[in-house]
Amino acid sequence: MTAQLATPTGRGTPSPPRRGAHRSPLHRGDALWGYLLIAPTAIGLGVFSLWPAIQTFFFSFTTWGTFGGHDWSGLENYTQVVQDPELLRSLLNTLIFTVMTLIGIPISMVVAALLSSSGLRGVSVYRTLYFLPVVTLPAAVALVWKLLYNGDFGLVNWGLGLVGIDGGHWLSDSSTAIYAVGVVSIWSSIGYNMVLFLAGMQSIPGEYYEAAAIDGAGRIRQFLRITVPLLTPTTFFVTVITIINSLQAFDLIYLMVGKDSPAIPASETVVYLFYSKGILQGQGGYASAIAFVLLALILVITLFQFRMQRRWVHYV
Repeated sequence: MTAQLATPTGRGTPSPPRRGAHRSPLHRGDALWGYLLIAPTAIGLGVFSLWPAIQTFFFSFTTWGTFGGHDWSGLENYTQVVQDPELLRSLLNTLIFTVMTLIGIPISMVVAALLSSSGLRGVSVYRTLYFLPVVTLPAAVALVWKLLYNGDFGLVNWGLGLVGIDGGHWLSDSSTAIYAVGVVSIWSSIGYNMVLFLAGMQSIPGEYYEAAAIDGAGRIRQFLRITVPLLTPTTFFVTVITIINSLQAFDLIYLMVGKDSPAIPASETVVYLFYSKGILQGQGGYASAIAFVLLALILVITLFQFRMQRRWVHYV
């Protein structure tokens, strides 16, 4: 019989080497290159996202003086947030704005379905035109639409006048300002959502449509019975992104309505209230508390969406 070799463990079979104990120089070099490649992104996230978030969380427990400096105040800011009617009004305005922006999702899906047809002439031109608002600066978009909404010489009132309707001052009227800005948000989001839906439609096998056509289903029935159900993963992603972006709306409100407008109390969003309290009024601690209330709201809504996706999102 052949004697078994002795091992440090006293058994006949050698113990496996520990993980990473004998890593070759080549593997160590690959790991080093990996760390170097992700370093710019990691440093950028840490400096411009993580560290400001930590500072904001700390400042939410402080009270700021008129000329700078801050003192620890505990939960005083959060107590004030719960009792602030202005915050409740801004939350309602943000909710209205978000619901209006969600209307753009089915519109984007229909536009994507129309532009996905290979038989449409000039389809690339239409796709470019729909995507132009996405690459246009928000300031330019706001300026153009502010001229269109002008109550004295705007094209919107001119078009309404052709059918006998008297238009108003859309951006300075408290009853219409938030809805006018919501229309612009819908218009601006169609192009981006359309690209995502086009990508989703290209992943749907063509055999489904061929089988439906053989069974006598028309274009509309194919869209409702095949396209819409199989686009639910894309629809879920678009919905999550749209809600998060809408809850953080600021630029259109600031550029189109403006801080001196009489309609700003009826159209300011939570982020605009954060700007007003933190920048205009110098209440940095209270503004930080508002920011974390918004963060909690976005987190809760997003988790709820991920929870509910099991009931309506269908992955093939």
